[in-house]
Amino acid sequence: MRPISFQRSFVKHPAGSCLVSFGDTRVLCTVSIEKEVPPHRKASGAGWLTAEYAMLPGSTSPRKRRDGVKQDGRSVEIQRLVGRSLRAAVDLDKLPPVTIAIDCDVLQADGGTRTAAITGAWVALHDALGRLARDHKREGTGGWLLGQVAALSVGVVEGKVEVDLDYIKDSRAEVDMNVVMRGGDFIEVQGTGEHGVFDRARLDELLDAAAGGIAQVMAEQRRALGI
Repeated sequence: MRPISFQRSFVKHPAGSCLVSFGDTRVLCTVSIEKEVPPHRKASGAGWLTAEYAMLPGSTSPRKRRDGVKQDGRSVEIQRLVGRSLRAAVDLDKLPPVTIAIDCDVLQADGGTRTAAITGAWVALHDALGRLARDHKREGTGGWLLGQVAALSVGVVEGKVEVDLDYIKDSRAEVDMNVVMRGGDFIEVQGTGEHGVFDRARLDELLDAAAGGIAQVMAEQRRALGI
């Protein structure tokens, strides 16, 4: 595992923010509370959560072209993953009619940007729900938080299972996988045999390694939040 850090309240305007670092990967995650919901949620009287993800031009070498009106397919795929993952953390039906808007901007990329985004966004979400709860005269996170969410990359590199792959390892991985969990349960598993196939025993080994690594990540999240 690479060194992990969470810097809460990194920017002052959103309800919650966190600069998360996994080694040399750094992602700024902010959570804003908007006092309206999309049309498909208005009749329910409940809330919603959405997410956006982008890599800043200086986050990679060579420079990544800034997304225009039309985002690249990778960014769209990742922001949908972030949204799905964090919606699993919130009881949207009990939430007031607000939209929780999560923005994840990659400042520096060295592998695992999507898993870092999810993990840092949960820390910022925890703080944002705390602020919303105070506004509604409720304690803690208002009873809206369903659980702790974190994510980690895992793969097979030169025949060995490794967790939290940096760019060099990720580019050489025979199997590449991203795992998202809430507590001890899986939210999403994305796995690909980059250079061939892998059997069920290897899949179980990868999931066990991911679960063990995510438990460590969750301990760091709690330490950062003081919970």
